[in-house]
Amino acid sequence: MRFWRKHQTHVRISERTFDLLCLTTAFVLAVHADHLPIWLTGSLFVALGLRWWQRRYRPGRVPAWLKVPMLVFLVSAVVLEYGNLFGREPGSALAAGLLVLKLTESEAPRDARVAAAFACFLLMAALLFGQSMVATAVVALGLLPALTTWRSLEPTQTSPSLPRQLVPAFGLLAASLPLALTAFVLVPRLSTPLWGTSNEQTAKTGLSDHMSPSDFTELLTDDSAAMRVSFDGPPPDQGQRYFRAFVMWDYDGKDWKRIDRPPTTTIPVEAGATINYRISLEPTHQHVLPTLDVPLRAPADSQTRADGEVFADKPVDEVREYELSSAVRYRFEANLDITTRIHALQLPTGFDPRTHALAAQWRQLYGRDNAAIVRAALNMFHNEGFSYTLLPAPLGRDAIDDFLFNTREGFCEHYASAFTVLMRAAGVPARVVTGFQGGFWNKLGEYLLVRNADAHAWSEVWLEGRGWVRVDPTAAVRPQRISMGAASAAAGQLPWYKSGTLQSLRNQWDIVNRWWNQSVVGFDALRQRGLLTPFGVRDVDTGMLVKLLVISVAVFGAAGLFWALWRRPEGDPALAAMRSLERKLAHAGVARRRSEGPQHFLRRACRALPGQRAELDHLMRCYIELRYATLEPTHESLRTFRQAVRNFQPRRVV
Repeated sequence: MRFWRKHQTHVRISERTFDLLCLTTAFVLAVHADHLPIWLTGSLFVALGLRWWQRRYRPGRVPAWLKVPMLVFLVSAVVLEYGNLFGREPGSALAAGLLVLKLTESEAPRDARVAAAFACFLLMAALLFGQSMVATAVVALGLLPALTTWRSLEPTQTSPSLPRQLVPAFGLLAASLPLALTAFVLVPRLSTPLWGTSNEQTAKTGLSDHMSPSDFTELLTDDSAAMRVSFDGPPPDQGQRYFRAFVMWDYDGKDWKRIDRPPTTTIPVEAGATINYRISLEPTHQHVLPTLDVPLRAPADSQTRADGEVFADKPVDEVREYELSSAVRYRFEANLDITTRIHALQLPTGFDPRTHALAAQWRQLYGRDNAAIVRAALNMFHNEGFSYTLLPAPLGRDAIDDFLFNTREGFCEHYASAFTVLMRAAGVPARVVTGFQGGFWNKLGEYLLVRNADAHAWSEVWLEGRGWVRVDPTAAVRPQRISMGAASAAAGQLPWYKSGTLQSLRNQWDIVNRWWNQSVVGFDALRQRGLLTPFGVRDVDTGMLVKLLVISVAVFGAAGLFWALWRRPEGDPALAAMRSLERKLAHAGVARRRSEGPQHFLRRACRALPGQRAELDHLMRCYIELRYATLEPTHESLRTFRQAVRNFQPRRVV
């Protein structure tokens, strides 16, 4: 054992093995690049490239006086960026840096094996940030260079081209899939993720509980799915597909913010027409549950607010499915108490004097007719040169004045904010609502796909006898945003939306993503317990799962052992080719004797087959040279010999 360790320490890995190790590390860095700081990812790629160049053109060990400062710099940089070393993001950043630093001392086979194993761990850690089908497939592909690195360390391995080296790794990966699937199904599930809750500050989310100019810019260009909605019947019309999330009450001249109102068991709404539906919400790491406007009740494990907001008891850290009912025609809070009315009319002092002056003119012109004031504002947006754009001009201190009288361009957030301020300035109670509007109806899957790009902001005004009424000022500027969805509103500005074919393929592909979320990501402990229900077993406990797992592993192990013994692969490629040649000659009537060496055997074959003497003489000389004249034959010479054996077709001895 001591001799083996000493041998492993002094043996230097080949250039091909080191290249494969660098490829593995580069793949790991690429997988984690999405959630690591750009400067750190770039620095690690540069360090990896320099290490590869140094080993190839300036061979030798990296001195310790250089490695220690690099380690100190890495730890300090991670602490400065994240504030600590604990958590998903800082832990991944530190581990990625340590993997690159490990390559500075990866000269012996043992170090290469450790580095490849650590790379596999980091690949698995990438699933903590996303478990979509594409992300899982990318992580699985990342195992290929790691497996190839391990195979290249075997002493009997030759050095073929990189594509040929990857082929056995594909085979190993494919052979492991049945066992991986069995483990996925039978390993007992935990009620919560092993790594704990996610970091909300860095979590990707669709909506925020506050709204300020240009908050929606990134959201409106985010094509990822936000939720999927299926209905107990036909879906609502495009103009009724408003999904409420946050209700904004407080405005300080720049930002809109929601207020934390106490939970209520009933929402003050009189429903005229209702609809039942189910929502599959992607992780947002927030408590809010979007609902079709207006919800009648809260789903399980959640609470409602009087303004129609619904909040889950726990953050949505994984795909959440919930059922509820909503009113698509309604009268919402027909009676407005004095406290709510005052809150719905508040505006900060000292802001937007021209807006207040315009609202005062409308109040004087239309008197107590609040509905006429609403129509006047919508007519202004429709007739006075306002435009919809995702790249609006910046606004100054008096943001609403700048927007209404100068720039006159923006998207839903600008129009909802300006309209609500105008209404409050004119004495009409109003508030801002954010959520989603529209979506793509997938006929094949029979569900409504709502993407983050469908995020929307609109207004609600309170009118006597009608209660809170939804008013969407964006529709007055660009009606296509409501009738045709976000894709139409963004046409000409987002290249992705220019191709109808790409849109159709993208939306149809979501059926696969939905299946993945339901069958794989959503495979929880409850579904696992009902695994054997089709076979008459109603509830599977942990003990039975463990027994099934042990039996499955034993079956797979026995099958693998039988396969290995049945194949009995030759460890020597030249010898394997020689065995193939012997079988061909035996079939032709020239069998090798037990006491006969390869040279004597092939000479006898030459005498028995005089018409193929030249071919057999060439094969004999090639084999003797490969077996006895060289210490380690090249891959090209082995391939040439194997090809010559395959091409040789002996004629039967008469």
